[in-house]
Amino acid sequence: MTEPAETYRPTRHPDLLRWRGERQDAHERWAEETSFAGLLDFTPASLGTLDDLIRETANSMEEVTDQRMTPFIQGAIWYVGEVFCRHQKMVWKYIPDIVSGELEPFFNAAGETSALDHPCVGAPDDPESYLYPLNMLRRILLTEDEVGNPVEETLLSIFAHPFDEDDEDDGEELDPTGGWG
Repeated sequence: MTEPAETYRPTRHPDLLRWRGERQDAHERWAEETSFAGLLDFTPASLGTLDDLIRETANSMEEVTDQRMTPFIQGAIWYVGEVFCRHQKMVWKYIPDIVSGELEPFFNAAGETSALDHPCVGAPDDPESYLYPLNMLRRILLTEDEVGNPVEETLLSIFAHPFDEDDEDDGEELDPTGGWG
């Protein structure tokens, strides 16, 4: 682990830039391998298709974590982040641990899984705003909260209310375009 310099720019981390380029280059092949390439068009509505694919691939949050280095999950992480960047005016970031201030190794496949070893997306000028696409993929598989109440979260519900801790159903139907289409 290394401490970031005073001039650290979370959108310019070299591993983040490399990873984003690799994922962009691999996207078309990744989408074709899902058999839903025509539906994965970076619209908010396409998150429903990815939601279904994740649920077919993993049964638990732990399975998504364990598979986080596979090409499918890596592509899904990038895809979710790109949809948020394109439609919620967010940017990709790689941020230091909020407690230690240190940067974890980027996607530390050899080490213990850290909540902060992968990229996030957030508001460009707000260091306190960030969402982790990997954690979004994990959250949709959660069936109950910490006190045992049922949870039915989807990528689209997260998109509709990205910074709400508790996305309680207020009776309003979600707009699958998020107001962008």
